Amino acid sequence: MSNVDTLLNDLVIANRILANEDVVDAYGHVSVRNPDKPDRFFLARSLAPEFITRDDIIEFTLDGKPVGDEKRAPYLERFIHGGIFEARPDVMAVVHAHAEDILPFGLTNATPLRPVIHSGSFIGSNVPVWDIADKFGDTNLLVANVEQGQDLAKCLGANNVALMRGHGFAAAARSLIEVVRMSVYLPRNARALWRAKQLGGQIKYLSQGEIDARARGYSPYSVETWRAWEYWANKAGVGDLVTRPQKP
Repeated sequence: MSNVDTLLNDLVIANRILANEDVVDAYGHVSVRNPDKPDRFFLARSLAPEFITRDDIIEFTLDGKPVGDEKRAPYLERFIHGGIFEARPDVMAVVHAHAEDILPFGLTNATPLRPVIHSGSFIGSNVPVWDIADKFGDTNLLVANVEQGQDLAKCLGANNVALMRGHGFAAAARSLIEVVRMSVYLPRNARALWRAKQLGGQIKYLSQGEIDARARGYSPYSVETWRAWEYWANKAGVGDLVTRPQKP
């Protein structure tokens, strides 16, 4: 398969993993940039991620317009993906989801969502909170146009994750494997932090040095990272779709 074919195959796997790991349900989505045309990205049509197949994937320009004569309904919030890809040339994959465990951290500033467990290190030391009301007033809280997507991307900045007040989160990474891993462990990190707060006492977050050490040891096709991708894919029933690149 060509690089793009392999990428689209991995996008199907990513959808299924996120659904099976309860990061997304009927709503939420994952996208990947077209490596041959960086001003375009791939995202499924408006369908629950659990049911996504290769035939459901659509190519979009960064302003959220489908490429070609596309009649199927797209996700309304495709502007999240376009806005982040436009603002961050380093980003190759984006997830938007509504995982319940992260929602409280976007509603109060009493306890910031930061990494406290080693597998949560990839969310980064800073997780900003985007409030759509700050610029757009009373809305339905959905990112429904280019301007809103760009404003969310501005809040994300150079970070890996941004919470969306009363809504969910957006995560951005250098590969599908990395953004899926980040999105799976984000709510798990939130649960650990929540429970630690209930125990009382001072929270000990991961230090910047610990976060950096974890990042230095990361590779999307290392034995350790690939083990998780392969495991999650098999759990989701798409292990037969997994293809490992010849060169890490």
